[in-house]
Amino acid sequence: MFKRQAGALAVMPDPFLYARREQLVALAARYGVPTIYPWRDFTEIGGLMSYGPNILELGPQAGTYAGKILRGAKPADLPVQQNIKLELVINLKIAKALGLTIPSALLALADEVIE
Repeated sequence: MFKRQAGALAVMPDPFLYARREQLVALAARYGVPTIYPWRDFTEIGGLMSYGPNILELGPQAGTYAGKILRGAKPADLPVQQNIKLELVINLKIAKALGLTIPSALLALADEVIE
């Protein structure tokens, strides 16, 4: 029998995983697994990188919808909206701890680089 080790991990957007973000980030660091997360919150607490919508911007959008419904709009009549701005956040401190070099082209595309 042989031992398999993941070369990297992509965490999918999920409320269960979001609620356990500290555990996920700690485990990825403990085992040295480069990990990309769906939201910047993970990267801000020590994750390597994240790519996805800023969830703080999604709240007002949901509030607008709720307001329309409370004023009598039928949910089925409201248009579907999708957040089209995704942000890339890279944590260089963690990259260095993992022994990774982030290409300068990727750093140039990042919305934020944590040093």
